[in-house]
Amino acid sequence: MKNIVVGFLMSYDYEKLKLSIPPVYEKADKIYLALDHKQRTWKGEPFEVDSSFFDWLTNFDKDQKIEIYKDNFFVPELNAIQNDTRERHMLSIKMGIGNWLVQVDSDEIFIDFSQFVKTLRQHDHFLDNPKKNPVQIAGFLINIYKYLEDGMLYVDEPTKVMLATNYPNYKYARNSKERVIYTNNVLLHECLSRDEASLKFKLDNWGHSHELNDQFFPKWQKADKNNYKELKNLFYLDPEIWKSLGYFPTHDLNQIKNLVEKDEALAPSKAFLRKKNFGQWFKFLKVFNKSKIEFESYF
Repeated sequence: MKNIVVGFLMSYDYEKLKLSIPPVYEKADKIYLALDHKQRTWKGEPFEVDSSFFDWLTNFDKDQKIEIYKDNFFVPELNAIQNDTRERHMLSIKMGIGNWLVQVDSDEIFIDFSQFVKTLRQHDHFLDNPKKNPVQIAGFLINIYKYLEDGMLYVDEPTKVMLATNYPNYKYARNSKERVIYTNNVLLHECLSRDEASLKFKLDNWGHSHELNDQFFPKWQKADKNNYKELKNLFYLDPEIWKSLGYFPTHDLNQIKNLVEKDEALAPSKAFLRKKNFGQWFKFLKVFNKSKIEFESYF
């Protein structure tokens, strides 16, 4: 049986790995942490990793599954998203084509990684010839918008996320633009749920920093549990992607997991998944048939 290998990008928000690694640890066969050898962001800004993190990692890694992969992940001639895509490709090559290549960002927390492993095993036949039959396995993110004193705000419509592939010919970050298989796996995404100084640093050094809209940060600053229902169009790139917010009255991830599992609006329905997956199958079937006809026309 092929391995399930998980890769994380390790950068200035490395402390969040203490939340994102534990949910995948038991079921992953191998885990890689990609760290720039000079500890630079995709824009070339330096960052420090406190030695206590490596102490935590050593103590946590009881089965010795975790390996830190250091390489040159900053090329000054490339912009941040190009460096992002390049690092993910290099990491996946290290992880080993022929395995399921799962890439999780440090601020993404699987609610049920065991279920995701079962999902991947249902599609193991795609590992037989990955270059010929490239696929992406997608799930959905519940985006945590902001921590409040007694809870947190979240975007009330989950967004898709590419989680795994059998062949990492990435075109844009984790997206290889191959056939997508949508699944009902849900993760919490702590993309914006940090203090103001940390969020500003993230946005300044993020792969999409050059695409940020001017209205995002003022809305984020004023959002609270009393006015969140009034705030609309909240996404940091195209504002309308995140139309409105919900509220979790807790910080505890286990309690949030229970709330998510009970809320049908936060998990994709079977009908939705069937529709999306049929569309992807048909789209790439047409592409294959067109290529076949063009090929045969030469003979």
